[in-house]
Amino acid sequence: MDLEQRILQRETRRHFFRNCGIGVGRIALGTLMADGLMQAEPAGISPLAAKKPHFPAKIKSVIYLFRAGGPSQFELFDYKPELQKYDGKPAPDSFMKGKRFAFMDTFTKDVPKMLGTKRSFKQYGQSGAYMSELLPHMAGIADELAFLRGVATENFNHGPAKMFINTGFTRAGRPSMGSWITYGIGSEGTDLPGFVVLQSGPRGPRSGAALWSSGFLPTAYQGVPFRSTGDPILDLSSPGGVSVAHQKDALDAIGDLNRAHLMETGDDEIATRIASYEMAFRMQSSGPELIDVAKESKETLAMYGAEPGKASFANNCLLARRLVERGVRFVQLYHTDWDHHGGPTQNLGAPLEQVTREVDQPSAALVRDLKQRGMLDDTLVIWGGEFGRTPMGEVRETQVGRNHHIDAYTLWMAGGGTRPGITVGGTDELGFSPAEEKIEVHDIHATLLHQLGLDHTKLTYKFQGRDFRLTDVGGKVIRKLLA
Repeated sequence: MDLEQRILQRETRRHFFRNCGIGVGRIALGTLMADGLMQAEPAGISPLAAKKPHFPAKIKSVIYLFRAGGPSQFELFDYKPELQKYDGKPAPDSFMKGKRFAFMDTFTKDVPKMLGTKRSFKQYGQSGAYMSELLPHMAGIADELAFLRGVATENFNHGPAKMFINTGFTRAGRPSMGSWITYGIGSEGTDLPGFVVLQSGPRGPRSGAALWSSGFLPTAYQGVPFRSTGDPILDLSSPGGVSVAHQKDALDAIGDLNRAHLMETGDDEIATRIASYEMAFRMQSSGPELIDVAKESKETLAMYGAEPGKASFANNCLLARRLVERGVRFVQLYHTDWDHHGGPTQNLGAPLEQVTREVDQPSAALVRDLKQRGMLDDTLVIWGGEFGRTPMGEVRETQVGRNHHIDAYTLWMAGGGTRPGITVGGTDELGFSPAEEKIEVHDIHATLLHQLGLDHTKLTYKFQGRDFRLTDVGGKVIRKLLA
């Protein structure tokens, strides 16, 4: 018996159907793909390749300056003269009845007291926006900012609230907004990821990588954390003794195998793997050049307060501008720690002054720099946290702070087709509740997607038998905000 006959004897019916040119497996796969249930990328096309939006986009990129912990709007942006009059008086029953707070509902003897701010406020620019003494640099760009007041969220704990503002859901497992965006329209850059995460402060944000996860979307769309010094990603550089030619040969061979497997299975994770290998190879030259902010002018470095070779929020703001210049679609900067409940290290005195000092100058510089370079019109900058703080005080070890507040908080946007120098929404005279129609987190998501040319009701992904979207079953575009 010759070799060919022995091979045929071992061939089962399953082997035949698997290996034949047009087998039932391939027929079934073709049927699924024809029905739109599977949309594998053609071999050689990156999942992050730029895609056509639903309608013409107003902007190209988003930079989200995320203040992890919940900055106090009463010490920064919201001037409330009436709150000063009630300083030290017990909170009205209407404030506490039926409401849930992170800690105040544990008090059974003493009713929390109203807390006026010790910070002075002034009006700035033609818009007359109020800004506190803690933000002298942001005060200088008051006419570039669009404030959203009375923003409401759904959970008063840090982890779920961060998940909600980032993914539209309070539990882990959903795609982040940066993932939805790159899934929807890809990225204009070819040498860098479409979604980059930069971190600063004493620790990472609560919930960690789940905040920039791609969830059930293909992993090509997850956020990529960058370091601000050295290689942007660990182990990016080639090991010693490996030449560029040898590395390219190995990657080409691996790529050919992966493409063959992709054509056979249609598994989009294989397309992700191919794109990741190719991106990492290109980043070996683009990454170090990106991180080297020493190439910026002395004037630019001084404007941001950035120092080459140093890991800081200032350096990250400068890196964010360099990233969007190179076509990155979504850049998110996390800065901690803004959780000022009271106590020796979390009060509204020196600890708040420290974090505002770290972010004030770089935040303002980013807006100015983008405008000077003609990039502010097509880049949306967002500044804010996961919730705000209560108008009532919270005393811990004699030091005063504020508790988490989900009913009405403040964030601002700049550029990206927003109307500069305006305020949308508002709060009552004590800053406890929205004075107008409240702004939901899903409204912010819908507006952000709209500026990128995406209809939030049509940007969907089928998972576990139904279509999911960033805005779930809510969300409306905030038309008053847009130019």
